[in-house]
Amino acid sequence: MTSQTALPLALSDDLVEAAATSKAWPFEEARKLVKRYQKSGMPDEVLFETGYGPSGLPHIGTFGEVARTSMVRTAFRALTRDEVKTRMLCFSDDMDGFRKVPTNLPNQEMLAQHLGLPLTQVPDPFGTHEGFAQHNNARLCNFLDQFGFDYEFASSTDYYTSGRFDETLLKMLDVYDKVMDIILPTLGKERQATYSPFLPVCPRTGKVLQVPMIERNVSKGTVVYLDPETNEKVEVSVTGGAVKCQWKADWAMRWAALDVAYEMSGKDLIDSVKLSTKICRALGKPQPESLSYELFLDDQGAKISKSKGNGLTIEEWLTYASPESLSLYMYQKPKTAKKLYFDVIPKAVDEYFTFLGNIEKEDLTKQLNNPTWHIHSGNPPKANMPISFALLLNLVSAANAQDKDVLWGFISRYVPGASAETHPKLDELVGYAIRYFEDFVKPKKVFRAATEMEATAMQDLANRLAGMTDVTDAEELQTEVFAVGNSYEFGNLRDWFKALYQVLLGQDQGPRFGSFIALYGVENTIALIEKGLKGELLNV
Repeated sequence: MTSQTALPLALSDDLVEAAATSKAWPFEEARKLVKRYQKSGMPDEVLFETGYGPSGLPHIGTFGEVARTSMVRTAFRALTRDEVKTRMLCFSDDMDGFRKVPTNLPNQEMLAQHLGLPLTQVPDPFGTHEGFAQHNNARLCNFLDQFGFDYEFASSTDYYTSGRFDETLLKMLDVYDKVMDIILPTLGKERQATYSPFLPVCPRTGKVLQVPMIERNVSKGTVVYLDPETNEKVEVSVTGGAVKCQWKADWAMRWAALDVAYEMSGKDLIDSVKLSTKICRALGKPQPESLSYELFLDDQGAKISKSKGNGLTIEEWLTYASPESLSLYMYQKPKTAKKLYFDVIPKAVDEYFTFLGNIEKEDLTKQLNNPTWHIHSGNPPKANMPISFALLLNLVSAANAQDKDVLWGFISRYVPGASAETHPKLDELVGYAIRYFEDFVKPKKVFRAATEMEATAMQDLANRLAGMTDVTDAEELQTEVFAVGNSYEFGNLRDWFKALYQVLLGQDQGPRFGSFIALYGVENTIALIEKGLKGELLNV
């Protein structure tokens, strides 16, 4: 399963020179790779890898890792003038044993009967694929394909059983004692007694066993263990899929076998990276360059988890916002823990279009620091978004409209000549705004009555607007709103705008009110003010 191939980069001497000193984090990461090969020379191919554990449904953090790694890959391509072949491998650890039933899955009792089996041997609880891992792998690839990532999908089960790892597995057997010396000091006494870098797949039950090895035969390429149920000796090869490696050993084995040059991981895996690095070196290979990114948090501040199903799913974000806005969220501050919940979506949407609108006006240095250069792999599209997401949300609220055609009636007046056909991205945004408003804004709306001074000021605004019915310029309207606010004794002008939003829209804040009037229409705004002053909005 692969996505579309990477687009060619528009490279120039000036761009390559600017990339060499750019402070954008993907370039800083890519320069680590360039430095890595300065002494040995560039290899024929540089492999970027991301890892995915299909023990639960794909979550947004997995997408983030692929998106960020793609950005580093693009930066590396720019730094090397795209003269070095690069690949990105999305590797699924689908041969892992099924240790725990995620609480967000159907058919819990059925799944519980298959604990211990490799994830590819666990039946699919959704009934759509051959196995549970196959279902999750397909969902992951579907998401990645939607975003147009250039990647290759890899299955741990396929790589083990096909012999792709055999040479390195035999090397792991050869340096078994070194691996044990690396891992055992990090374990408690009880775990030390049972640990082995090899997890045999029981020929009798098919389960992935966590048992100690009682014999090793390097010349034969086999290990021997005691069957925990029958207490009989069982000899298995370490090749051909008869065993898989324990987590940290597995990671290192993969790095060594595939010559992985770059793989980032979450901050919670820093210790694992250190141990896997030592094992990789014991296998005679250098570890990949890496970035430790901070974790995503749910609305309660807890780390998002595949098994818990907390936080946002990829499908949920894409229900309410564009793929590009999600990519922007992943680009920003990868080393800072960020809340990943529904209320971050509107800001991400509008920031994306702001960055996209700016990039054409920026010099080359600023362009390479602009997130949209990285989001679009060095080929950002032309910006064409005349209305913000926040403004659309307020339009949906004021117009009480769940129909795109109704909203386009307002939009086409605000942007003469605009239609769903001429502005397809804006049409998408209208659909997102309707859905987001219905699910997250509308349930939280709380209207209030105006105070005496607020009511007088709002009536004054309505009277002034009555003489401006032909005005469509947002700045002119905003100036008038300011003038009214300055005519009354508001402690702070923010209090005036807050009153407008609380009384007329049932929320604490919003976009520039002049822009709202221009979009909604002067006469409609006057009518809205009159309803607010009469208390007709209080029961909305």
